[in-house]
Amino acid sequence: MKKMYMIGNAHLDPVWLWQWQEGFQETKATFRSALDRLNEYDNFIYTSSSAAFYEWIEKNDPEMFEEIKEKIQEGRWIICGGWWIQPDCNIPGGESFARQGLIGQSYFKEKFGVKAKVGYNVDSFGHHGMLPQILQKSGMDSYIFMRPNPEEKGLPGRLFLWESADGSRVKAFRIPFEYCTFDHLENHIMHCKTELKNSFDHLMCFYGVGNHGGGPTKVNIETIKELNEKLLDTSLLFSSPNEFFEDVSKIEDQLPVVHEDLQHHASGCYSVHSEVKKLNRYSENLIIQAEKFSAIANSRTGQFYPTDFNQAWKGILFNQFHDILAGTSIEAAYHDARDLYGEAISISSRNLNYALQSMSWKINIEEEKDMKPIVVFNPHSWSVKARVEIEYGLFVNYLLPAEFIIEDVNGNEIPHQIIQSNAKVPNRKRVVFVGEVPPLGYSTFKLRAFPSKEKFDIVKTTNYSLENDKLKLEINPDTGGIRSLFDKINNIEVFKGDAAIPAVINDPSDAWGHGKLRFDDLIGEFAPVTIKKVEEGPVKGTIRIISKYGASNLVQDISMYKELNKVEVKVKVNWQEKYKALKIKFPVKFNQRKATYEIPYGHIAREANGEEEPMQNWVDLTGTIDKETKEIYGLSVLNDGKYSADVTGNTISLTVLRSPIYAHHIPFEPDLEDDYPIIDQGIQTFTYELLPHKGSWEGARTVQHALELNQKPQMVVETYHQGKLPQQDSFISIDQSNIILAALKKAEDNDDLIVRLYESTNQETDVTVKLPMWNRSVNLHFGRSEIRTIRVPQNADEEIYETNLIEEPLK
Repeated sequence: MKKMYMIGNAHLDPVWLWQWQEGFQETKATFRSALDRLNEYDNFIYTSSSAAFYEWIEKNDPEMFEEIKEKIQEGRWIICGGWWIQPDCNIPGGESFARQGLIGQSYFKEKFGVKAKVGYNVDSFGHHGMLPQILQKSGMDSYIFMRPNPEEKGLPGRLFLWESADGSRVKAFRIPFEYCTFDHLENHIMHCKTELKNSFDHLMCFYGVGNHGGGPTKVNIETIKELNEKLLDTSLLFSSPNEFFEDVSKIEDQLPVVHEDLQHHASGCYSVHSEVKKLNRYSENLIIQAEKFSAIANSRTGQFYPTDFNQAWKGILFNQFHDILAGTSIEAAYHDARDLYGEAISISSRNLNYALQSMSWKINIEEEKDMKPIVVFNPHSWSVKARVEIEYGLFVNYLLPAEFIIEDVNGNEIPHQIIQSNAKVPNRKRVVFVGEVPPLGYSTFKLRAFPSKEKFDIVKTTNYSLENDKLKLEINPDTGGIRSLFDKINNIEVFKGDAAIPAVINDPSDAWGHGKLRFDDLIGEFAPVTIKKVEEGPVKGTIRIISKYGASNLVQDISMYKELNKVEVKVKVNWQEKYKALKIKFPVKFNQRKATYEIPYGHIAREANGEEEPMQNWVDLTGTIDKETKEIYGLSVLNDGKYSADVTGNTISLTVLRSPIYAHHIPFEPDLEDDYPIIDQGIQTFTYELLPHKGSWEGARTVQHALELNQKPQMVVETYHQGKLPQQDSFISIDQSNIILAALKKAEDNDDLIVRLYESTNQETDVTVKLPMWNRSVNLHFGRSEIRTIRVPQNADEEIYETNLIEEPLK
């Protein structure tokens, strides 16, 4: 007999065409219905995911929570998808996926004594290629998804082994046709039956009222029982994903292997609703920094380690639900999302400030008249040249000296520059400098009231050009684009044609971008209104380009630093267009090009075919300059809040925004003359950087540069005082540059230290990690693109050992 495993479930979107309060109520109603069906039918089994829903029930209906616990203990209520929520599976950062599992599985284990064995994202709009490793290391060896559909992504069958770059594999199953049913279950079952031959005669068939919850009905259950009596060659089993994957594990060695990400569905979701995506990136990076320095401060100064980090993470993770972070919910849902991000950001900011100031206050800084100490903290595991800006002075009090210098911790004068202040009051000044700060540490700089004895070269700046020792950039006054970016050291021109021109794309598609693989219907470009030099000095030069299209305007402040071999562009766009998208284009002068995109805790090479692709902090295009010498050169485009790009031939296009109607879903056809709420209207800001590089992006340390943009050094303007801490310190040493510190935190169950690292360039690596403050070190071997987590016991007599992502010891 062929087996069809009938999976009773209720796909429940806590937010979509409704706000979370409605999703909250529907969760209770759905779970009540599931409990009733379990009480009425002895052989019925119910499957559910998302720890966030259970916490709602626990806090709002404790009696129902106890009923659910009983059914879980009976083995009839099955927990799948051990994550906090079913998130978008492209846009969250790597550490967010780790925390989905850590917080979700910890909740299920604590409350119910179980952990999910099966990953479960039935409605997410695509699945990045590092998920098999993340799932395996979160306690799940199998995965269920539905999108992309067969017409969007060809796969060898419904059932296969999915492999990530490190070699981790999970058994994966693509749901046939739909994850929920209404009044047509018999037709759905017969439709699924046709797929059995492509799934080794084992197939899951999902049923139950869904999207707005509901779950299996009495009619559903009776239909299954009646149809099971009629079918002669197929057995319909009330079952669970756990049982299905246990059974197919017997034929695991026969399953085909898929080694790539699972795309594309709803490509417009990578870029629509810029605000929620920027808040996601900012909050993720802020809380990671706050955890790092809180752990250090706890050990270094005795500052308490906060107990509310998980509350902040829960808010971030909830907002990563696929219909929130993807930008496809109603407008009111995004007011709620902003509130939740606000809570997470407030918690993280407060805890970060506690940690930093607990350390800066205890640094031993000698008393000196007219000296202002500036303590700069580096959150990264490598030394950085930190771009530091301080604003100081208030009317007649606390004035900056007429003449001053800035010295590093060794007493060396370093260049500084007065730039435009944020406050428009007399005597308020803003100073910028670039200073070296050691790995995961701090350094103390001093503003001293002495005239400078040094003569520093400046970044040569005109209205149309910027030049430092390595790069020269020229602006085309007619287009406002970058006409040339010339590498003076290697004698190479980066661009072929004007770059950084904002291009307007006709985009009448819905919020998802259903059916769209490319956004390339170019209908216009922003034209320059003014181009002028706004900054010039020994630290940096800046050209401001103000351009206009229709009712919209856009400002690009293009800056070149004396000591940095990359170009920074701060963008402010006031977008007033409807049914259009905005891209910024960078045509490069390379041959035999390879396009690489960062994905969560990894990267992937994709075709330069113009299709819209998801990315994290960077996209790179590398090729050959000379056909004879085959000299390798490339350009990485880094960003601090964008997730979508395409590479078409020799052109990288960064997708800035899209402006469809909120929650517009085909086949609804809007009246384009009517008034609808439009996404991405108004003022937005973001930063991108251009990192030209000879050789590969790996050699250029693109990953590190992008992280520096997203996790900026932190600063405390201090006073002089006695203390036990030195004026410079470092708290980690990693002797291989491709090994990245992802997270440093206290363990979930005690005061042990958790250190998460990942290999970033797809090469096997032996590394020594030293933690001098804890007087500990460890030698590790990393496979290609491997994520590893180590636990450093508080007791120095206990050995360091490795855990998985949910902090369980590995054998």
